[in-house]
Amino acid sequence: AALSGCQAARASDTMSSSADRMEITPLGAGQEVGRSCCILRYRGSTVMFDCGLHPAFSGLESLPYLDDVDLASVDLLLVTHFHVDHCGAVPYLTEKTNFRGRVFMTHPTKAIFKILQHDAVKVGHEDSRLFDEKDMLASMDKIELINYHQTLEHKGVRFTAYNAGHVLGAAMFMLEIAGVRVLYTGDFSCEEDRHLMAAEVPMDSPHVLIVESTYGNSIHDPREVREQRFTSVIHQVVARGGRCLIPVFALGRSQELLLILDEYWKAHPELHDVPIFYASKVAKKSIRVYQTYINMMNEHIRSAHSAGENPWDFTHIQNLDFGRGGATALANFDDSRPMVVMASPGMMQSGFSRELFEMWCSDRRNGLMMAGYSVAGTLAHHMRSEPKEITASTGDRLEVNLTIKYVSFSAHTDFAQTSHFVKQLKPAHVILVHGAEDHMAKLQRELSSMQTDFKFDVVAPKNCQPVHLHFRGDKMARVVGTLAQRPPEHGQAISGLLVKKDFKYKLLAAPDLPDSTPLRPVAMMQRPFFRYTGTLEALHDALGALFTLTKLPVSTAHGASEAASSGALPSTGDDPPSDSHDITNNVATTQWRIHEELTLTHDPSAKR
Repeated sequence: AALSGCQAARASDTMSSSADRMEITPLGAGQEVGRSCCILRYRGSTVMFDCGLHPAFSGLESLPYLDDVDLASVDLLLVTHFHVDHCGAVPYLTEKTNFRGRVFMTHPTKAIFKILQHDAVKVGHEDSRLFDEKDMLASMDKIELINYHQTLEHKGVRFTAYNAGHVLGAAMFMLEIAGVRVLYTGDFSCEEDRHLMAAEVPMDSPHVLIVESTYGNSIHDPREVREQRFTSVIHQVVARGGRCLIPVFALGRSQELLLILDEYWKAHPELHDVPIFYASKVAKKSIRVYQTYINMMNEHIRSAHSAGENPWDFTHIQNLDFGRGGATALANFDDSRPMVVMASPGMMQSGFSRELFEMWCSDRRNGLMMAGYSVAGTLAHHMRSEPKEITASTGDRLEVNLTIKYVSFSAHTDFAQTSHFVKQLKPAHVILVHGAEDHMAKLQRELSSMQTDFKFDVVAPKNCQPVHLHFRGDKMARVVGTLAQRPPEHGQAISGLLVKKDFKYKLLAAPDLPDSTPLRPVAMMQRPFFRYTGTLEALHDALGALFTLTKLPVSTAHGASEAASSGALPSTGDDPPSDSHDITNNVATTQWRIHEELTLTHDPSAKR
């Protein structure tokens, strides 16, 4: 049974309570890509989604705008996946600020997060390092795990993880606070690829959808077309004696590209003498993680594994790790023959990919294959404009003569996928994050003009620009225990104890309190003392107006005392009062003490 507080709902028609106002603020990835971080406040709860670093910046400049929020008030941090722009600032948050909330991510995300953070601490410049290895390890101890379709609750906030596609272990999170549902997608892909399943569509529609807008209103080519173009360009480069560089993130989409290349090389014997190198310090560790979580991949990979095959045991891929030699070892690398090298980082700001690019960019035989999204302000993004020269890490000017091609395998939704996702979920509010300003504006315009059978609004906030949403409705209370055994007649009032826990209400009878709650009733005895000045006749009349009195026992010890009551006067029977109990001749200033426990019967019709 349930009771509806319709009056509360009607009152909120004219004036919304601050408790019913939801505030959503991007601290990063607001009209930009990078340092994803979003704060949600509602009904006294504060949740943070993701806490990443901006790949175009370093040091404190790369952080989200964490000073815009009281981090001590954040109850939860939910991390969607292991890419640095979504989780890179987690150790800083947990160890360098006053954040004391709980942190959740999936099993693969935590495993790969540890590998990447450990590598980042070792190779990072000390002057721009935000945390050290000790901080990283301490942060790992605070991270808790969640499985797909598992629902957890913390301080009244219920949250469930769903498969987001994108990369291994990527999750979108559905939150529910006081009956209001919010879905945060993080990066997601609705297209199945060679090793990952497509993103799920949750059964319950959210009231609010916070969704990425990386590709705006663009439409991806079919996967088969992109794969053909990708392999064709690489084949052309090595056939003319060149070396092809593919800058990638160390983990994530690089595994998809390895599967594509290895399969293509198997089908083309003329390429068997051309090596493919995977240049990553974490290559071996990453492959072990992927082998561990095969059960979270698509049916094709699981079937191959069940048949005794190892999908990650490549025939034509070699790991290339320059170890501690760094640039010196790279300079001694024999690159005199045609080859393909996949090297991190994907943005080419530093590391193997940057050094190889500077070594190869002036040779017309070579090629650069851009296979993922590039963030504004990075060398990878700059190369999309095909400049004639660049400034090297040493400060020298280098000519750019190599072939530059772009084929997207970044596993972000395009407009067709995003719009279909919105139509399936039917949210009342859509908030765009994780997209360049122009891409966001285009997506906002296209979604707003989309023909649907439901109404929704679309906003694209900047960093630190809050979005306020108001949710009103009936306040519901479950009637439990003995009160629920007899359904009330129409118009009949029900009274009981209203018990609130988090955002849930129960109405029950007092005797049912121990059975339905951890609360216990407490009996309290009150003994009021009062000083009275006046005749006893007046006192008797006053008490008689409130209580049924059959006899008023009094004591005149010492001629004065306090008047007291424990709440009730006992009847002494029908015997007439003795002389010692005669109250008619006592003076107005006499003070009396009423002994015994009193039982007073209240007469509600009496005037006070």
